[in-house]
Amino acid sequence: MATINDNYLKLKAGYLFPEIARRVNTFAEAHPEAPIIKLGIGDVTEPLPEACIQAMSKAVAEMGDRSTFKGYGPEQGYAWLREKIATQDFQGRGCDIDASEIFISDGSKCDSGNILDIFGNNNTIAVTDPVYPVYVDTNVMAGNTGAVNEKGEYEGLVYLPITAKNNFTAEIPTQKVDLIYLCFPNNPTGATATKEYLQTWVNYAKAHNAIILFDAAYEAFITDGSLPHSIYEVEGARECAIEFRSFSKNAGFTGTRCALSVIPKTLKGKAADGSDVELWKLWNRRHSTKFNGVSYIVQRGAEAVYSEEGKAQVKRLIEFYLENAKIICSQLQAAGLTVYGGVNAPYVWVQTPTGLSSWDFFDKLLQNCNIVGTPGSGFGAAGEGYFRISSFNSRENVNEAMKRITEKLKF
Repeated sequence: MATINDNYLKLKAGYLFPEIARRVNTFAEAHPEAPIIKLGIGDVTEPLPEACIQAMSKAVAEMGDRSTFKGYGPEQGYAWLREKIATQDFQGRGCDIDASEIFISDGSKCDSGNILDIFGNNNTIAVTDPVYPVYVDTNVMAGNTGAVNEKGEYEGLVYLPITAKNNFTAEIPTQKVDLIYLCFPNNPTGATATKEYLQTWVNYAKAHNAIILFDAAYEAFITDGSLPHSIYEVEGARECAIEFRSFSKNAGFTGTRCALSVIPKTLKGKAADGSDVELWKLWNRRHSTKFNGVSYIVQRGAEAVYSEEGKAQVKRLIEFYLENAKIICSQLQAAGLTVYGGVNAPYVWVQTPTGLSSWDFFDKLLQNCNIVGTPGSGFGAAGEGYFRISSFNSRENVNEAMKRITEKLKF
């Protein structure tokens, strides 16, 4: 009989979002009349920008003509898209990033997990707590951790607590770590990072030959001109950081699938014999071997994000979800709750009322208000006592959800 990867058996009973779905389905079956509003996952609701639709429609027509038909494209992504990204997202902000250092993919979630393929199993790995669960679970799957304890922490990971006491920004570890996961604007807390703060991490990483895995999936929600959108706006980051980005939340590509990772050619790791190895070469080999590229049609849609029409339409989408976040913050505060985030970020991080765990609060909102959010404990032990609410929904649903909370719940 074929053997399995026993590391999967270390995973906790269920990934956070399937567990939420299970509870919601159970409630819905028992109360089929309940008008449930879901503000839990970070899935967008508004249509794709018109510029993207037009570009993809044109690309579909091209695929129906032998003279313009496209088969396999370059695994790394078409040059015309990578050039747009390099010039407008990075070079336009003073970042020294070349198009050849950009790899197009089908999602930041995929990239942040797949990146472990090019790293060894003897690295010390640091994650914030709470944290996007994929960072932890993919390390468990890869065999980089031991067993899980009663608090939900895995042996072998270095957990960096982020709470209201430290403004949801982790302190630099006192021990040496090799891989560091950072996400700003943060999922799930909605916290942002200053350039000075990120500089301390870059300085640490360079001093300890560590690599920062920087998730910038929500950078488009930054409206404060003093905040960096990329780790590469920080001096020295080319020597110690990999960045992940996505078209999912800015342009609504959650169901269309297009993202990117940036690996500078100046970035190096150590081989077993002690020699330096360019990580770009390893990722390029991995990407070319295990990935056939994002479809031509989707990449044309992503390219349209950088047109004048596309930029204006994306800006309106971002403003729409940020207004939702503003409404959520103000109404939850009116209900007597303490909230964080929701500014420069699409997530609102709510402190649960005294005496209620994060799952208790989940059940209270579901049963009393028919509203679904995300328990903070699902993001890590330090997330207990908090609750995430997403601004990704229609204005009608956001207004109705907040109306139910303010009318039915008082804290």
